Amino acid sequence: MKVAVLDINGKETGRKADLSDAVFAIEPNNHAVYLDVKQYLANQRQGTHKSKERAEISGSTRKIKKQKGTGTARAGSIKSGVFRGGGRMFGPTPRNYGFKLNKNLKRLARKSAFSIKAGEKSIVVLEDFNFDAPKTKNFTAVLKALDLENKKSLFVLGASNINVYLSSRNLKGSEVITSSELSTYKILNANQVVLLESSLEGIESNLSK
Repeated sequence: MKVAVLDINGKETGRKADLSDAVFAIEPNNHAVYLDVKQYLANQRQGTHKSKERAEISGSTRKIKKQKGTGTARAGSIKSGVFRGGGRMFGPTPRNYGFKLNKNLKRLARKSAFSIKAGEKSIVVLEDFNFDAPKTKNFTAVLKALDLENKKSLFVLGASNINVYLSSRNLKGSEVITSSELSTYKILNANQVVLLESSLEGIESNLSK
C-alpha cells in the first residue's frame, strides 16, 4: 500500500511510503481487537475498592436477643450485615483486574486495528520533524496544517523525542508515543493516526513476526 508522505505544513513531499499489506491490509479479527482493548482497560483499573466485613466492624459481639420466642429471625451480633452499621456482606475487596493474553493475539489485534484505520483512510505518514525547544504553539501549528485541531490524533515516533512530546503534552486531544508504546486501544481511540517515517520500520518489524 502506497501512501503519500506529508511535511509538517501538510504538503506532499513527492515521496511515497510503502505500508506493508501484512500489517495495514489484513482482514480484521474483531474478537482479537475486543480482547486486547478489554485487557488494556482492565489494566487501567486500580482495584483498590474495599468495604468492611462484619469481622472488621467495631461493635459488641454479645447476642442481642434470645434465640427463640421473639417471632423474628435469629440474631447473634449487632455487626451482622442485616443491621444498620453492620458489615457489608460479600462487599468489594482489593483485586487485580488484569489478565494474560499471548503475544500472537496481541500482534493480530494491533494489525487489525491498523487495517481498520487504513480502510477508513485515517492514517497519515509524516516526514520526521523536531522542534528547537518544547513549545505548544509549534505542535498546534502542525495540527492546524494537518487539519487535526478538533480531532483526536495519535502521533507515532520512531524514537523518543522530548521536545515533540513536551510540546504536545498540554493538548488534550493529541498524544505522542513511540512505536514500542503502541496499543490497540490507542490506535482505535484516535480519529487520525499520524505515523512518522522513522516509525514505519519499527512497527512493521514488531508486527510482522
